[in-house]
Amino acid sequence: MTSTPVGTGTERGPETVFTWGGPALKFGVDAVDEIGYDVAQLGASRVLVVTDPGVAATELPHRVVETLRKAGLSAELFAGVHVEPTDASMKEAVEFAQGGDWDGFVAVGGGSSIDTAKAVNLMTSYPADLYDYINAPIGLGKAPAGPVKPLVAVPTTAGTGAESTTVCIMDLLDLRVKTGISHPRLRPVLAVVDPRVTLSLPPGVTAATGFDILCHALESYTARPYDSYPKRRPEERVAYCGANPVSDVWIQHTLPLLARSFRTAYRDGDDLAARTDMLQAALFAGLGFGNAGVHIPHACAYPIAGRVRGFHPADYPDEEPMVPHGMSVVLTAPAAFRHTFDANPERHLWAAHALDPATDDLGEERERLPEAISRLMRDTDMPNGLSGVGYAADDVADLIGGALQQQRLLTIAPVDVDAELLEGIFTEALTVW
Repeated sequence: MTSTPVGTGTERGPETVFTWGGPALKFGVDAVDEIGYDVAQLGASRVLVVTDPGVAATELPHRVVETLRKAGLSAELFAGVHVEPTDASMKEAVEFAQGGDWDGFVAVGGGSSIDTAKAVNLMTSYPADLYDYINAPIGLGKAPAGPVKPLVAVPTTAGTGAESTTVCIMDLLDLRVKTGISHPRLRPVLAVVDPRVTLSLPPGVTAATGFDILCHALESYTARPYDSYPKRRPEERVAYCGANPVSDVWIQHTLPLLARSFRTAYRDGDDLAARTDMLQAALFAGLGFGNAGVHIPHACAYPIAGRVRGFHPADYPDEEPMVPHGMSVVLTAPAAFRHTFDANPERHLWAAHALDPATDDLGEERERLPEAISRLMRDTDMPNGLSGVGYAADDVADLIGGALQQQRLLTIAPVDVDAELLEGIFTEALTVW
């Protein structure tokens, strides 16, 4: 089935404005050692450091707490973040933070820690039911009533881009779906990005988070252009505005970094140059997709992760089954980009060449980007499609239903997305090669 590009046209005419935002950045080896000074400059005096047990075991969060205290700040540690946060784990973190009179937050960890800190910041600043803030149609999608406290993000994985984005993602346990909260006020005010802190990442985590970078970049670069939307009023503007010239620049720098260093970082985690490239790629992709948006692979990923039954990925906590976010996204990516090709062949072909110039030799242009992705998946020991994480053809209808709930993302897609299109994607994604 071939999809057609999304059309335009409303009584308001086409959009002529795009928005772009990002945090202040501090990047480089040993940058984390300056965080006490940085947080003090934001005017904070009582700071909660948010992390997960695995990262806490590396002692880095304790080091951050001591650095904050040496700068004259009061600092405490919450190390109870759930890897791949849930609505329940978010509520537990909020309950811990309530009454602490915090005027600043520092998140140390991967996307789970940073997203949890965003929710804690929001919910302690403007208490409400979590579903009041969760994206519509699942929640009410309410905006924060005003500014939140300063949040500084210290990423310890190269993947999520959460240090530069306006979203926090979680699993809703009762609904068995992944969704989140999105608003520009959730974005950290400062990202402190130190390649040295990622040297301890095991291969499985390196691979899964690396594919999150890849899909962030590819989805935002192939997203529906901002000027194909109807004209919005100022109060209607959203964090994800579609592909735009500023986001494009970041992505054009992201893919060459991945092509150069993804496989090296996976094979040799002590290669500081490769780790630096991967963190730059994660940051650049975050600055791109955090404004342009992501679309079909991410929408499909949420039910894949939310409905997991018995899969246990390498190098992740083994207490419960899970499909790591980056893995859940890339499983449908080859099929998705096969179906979006007609919307903008030039961008798909540029991305394929940037990732793997050898794909230029494929006669069928539509297959070049899917092939570049699948080669990288094989080289980093990703599961061979949905069947590799426990899904079968009988699960496709259920996965379609979960993906269709992600309308905030599907409206970013460069093609019209319906159940028929998703059926084709999920079915093709049962095996990738």
